[in-house]
Amino acid sequence: MENITITRESDARGSFCPGPLMELIRIVRDAKVGDVLAVISSDDGSKKDIPLWLTKAKHELLGTEPVEGATRFICRKAH
Repeated sequence: MENITITRESDARGSFCPGPLMELIRIVRDAKVGDVLAVISSDDGSKKDIPLWLTKAKHELLGTEPVEGATRFICRKAH
């Protein structure tokens, strides 16, 4: 994920579903349109839940990347 500056990141490692998703929703609500946000989750359910929620909520999933036994989900607030 080169050339992307993350505005705000939350580390939800150790939290189980729906914790990481709820943390992402919280930071999205507090963000400005266009902000790039990330949440780190060690819960395998997040690999399905977070992209589905981002699509449903009409925000942009910029990508995912592995980070120390977890996954970082990077998105842009669209509205």
